[in-house]
Amino acid sequence: MTTDLRARAEALGQTLPPLLAEAEMLAATVMLGEHGRRRAGLGDEFWQYRPAHGGDGARMIDWRRSARSDAHFVREREWQAAQSVTLWVDPSKSMGFTGDKARPPKADRARLLALALAVLLLKGGERVGLSGQTPPRSGRPQIVRLAAQLADMGEGADYGAPMADGMVGHGRAVFLSDFLGSLEAVEAALGRASDRGVKGVLVQVLDPAEEEFPFDGRTIFESMGGSLQHETRKAGDLRTRYLARLAERKDRLAGLARAVGWHFSTHHTGAPAQGALLWLFRALEGGR
Repeated sequence: MTTDLRARAEALGQTLPPLLAEAEMLAATVMLGEHGRRRAGLGDEFWQYRPAHGGDGARMIDWRRSARSDAHFVREREWQAAQSVTLWVDPSKSMGFTGDKARPPKADRARLLALALAVLLLKGGERVGLSGQTPPRSGRPQIVRLAAQLADMGEGADYGAPMADGMVGHGRAVFLSDFLGSLEAVEAALGRASDRGVKGVLVQVLDPAEEEFPFDGRTIFESMGGSLQHETRKAGDLRTRYLARLAERKDRLAGLARAVGWHFSTHHTGAPAQGALLWLFRALEGGR
């Protein structure tokens, strides 16, 4: 399971750089999957040579490069300041839902997105961790750790409550969930994150059936854990009220995110994962 999830996530990650190259916001900062900042400063990677300016000390001159021309050049390194990104993936039973066997359960899509994001961030030199499990670290061994933990998450309660544990002050965070549980729990987690100066992203993962409510006639609705159940003879009569409440919940989530400087988006398991992964990158970059 771990190997399969990791392979799928890395395959997804490898398809993303061409998409990022087309995105105006990231075109200048992403190259072949790298997540560099591409400006001069402290770092180990060579960036560019530039002509020396008045005020540049003799120690800054690259004399070997300057010897090949009539001008003096300074060797600049790329500015690198690794960010710490903490991921929380909802382990609740509700995430196991799928309205069609041809679609993955919400949990599978959320874990895939989380690991693919981790692969790309770690390749770019960032530190990535899982809330409540593994503190943010850098390097390829972290991918293996994250893959093992994501593949062995198990199931929690019927509905999940985001965890703000282990977040690094002034770092970044990503919450992936259907957010069908308590919104008070979401608000509390966002408050704790905000108190630590953490900016981030909420990604609501839903099955298309949860968006469309394609039910009619006699239907028994039951939560994935079995704690809630409702039977009706006219499911179609509930559609309008259900869709209104779902829209209200989305508006509330967007408002909670906006209030603390976070981003919010909904992703459907019937849609390609690449679009959600691209949006995640752009949202994280926008929070810098």
